[in-house]
Amino acid sequence: MQDMDALVLRTLKDWLEAGHPALLATVVRTWGSSPRPEGAMMALRGDGQAIGSVSGGCIEDDLIQRFSGPQRAAAVGGQPTRLVRYGVTADEAHRFGLPCGGTLELLLEFAPSLPVLRDLVDRLSRGLLVERIVDGHTGATALAPASQAIDLQWDGATMRNVLGPAWRMLLIGAGAMAQYLATMAQFSGFAVTVCDPREEYWGALDWSALGMPGVRLWHDMPDDAVLAFAPDPRSCIVALSHDPKLDDMALMEALRSPAFYVGAIGSRRNTDSRKDRLKAHFGETDESLSRLHGPVGLYIGSKTPAEIAVSIMAEILAVKNGVALPREMTVEQGKALASAAAP
Repeated sequence: MQDMDALVLRTLKDWLEAGHPALLATVVRTWGSSPRPEGAMMALRGDGQAIGSVSGGCIEDDLIQRFSGPQRAAAVGGQPTRLVRYGVTADEAHRFGLPCGGTLELLLEFAPSLPVLRDLVDRLSRGLLVERIVDGHTGATALAPASQAIDLQWDGATMRNVLGPAWRMLLIGAGAMAQYLATMAQFSGFAVTVCDPREEYWGALDWSALGMPGVRLWHDMPDDAVLAFAPDPRSCIVALSHDPKLDDMALMEALRSPAFYVGAIGSRRNTDSRKDRLKAHFGETDESLSRLHGPVGLYIGSKTPAEIAVSIMAEILAVKNGVALPREMTVEQGKALASAAAP
């Protein structure tokens, strides 16, 4: 499973290799409310096929109408690039479905370089972080290695956009829960690593057959895996093994890292016992353990691995996006409230 940026670029490459004219549209600037962030991309084939999104749909429809089919050649007019703006007036905002006051600017590349695109898709498929640099006037494109993810930069002349697995997830434990959560994480644009030193958990699993060929599989001990993973502020770590010897070792290192999210599965009683162990044997404190999300996930009354994975992914995305969730949405408080309300 690929994130949307990689899917758009790979599809664009395939279209160009097949001889189809195609353009790449990138949101380079927004004002006020906008349906898609800067850096959002859409590829449009000459016959009107499109992939990706730069708005809620109306702008895509306008681009298809203006730059595909018989009118394409006249609309492009031999230009390598064009800057277009939507939502400047209230009438346009209404027409294109933009929120009140919303405006966005797109850089259209009418002739993306196929060799550069091939190189970019190859680097992304290998999990690399890549900066794509585009001359806004000539359309000339260059690639450069990137060390960290940054927001798209546009100064009116040059676009610099870092692509790749900016967000990473390390899962401890290779059971069914990890399979569901890895699927959702990849779909959400995370590069996923699964660690489990227990050989018996790997024998019956075929991650490629599950549609997750990009998941990295490690057999290290969990504390070593966390150190090798080198968490940064765009990383999250979730302990799913149900084995205290494994989960505690991972959490011991994860809680000392700058990871934006650290969580562990388990019941309320198991979570309390885990915190007692971490304080008694690993020197953790109430303050350091306040970073630990556990029981992990949001309370949605789930009991199956798939639904629990949904609740975990929802909590991770909320933390990633800076959303302060009410305490009542935690599993611990949600279960307590449900028990109190039961007849």
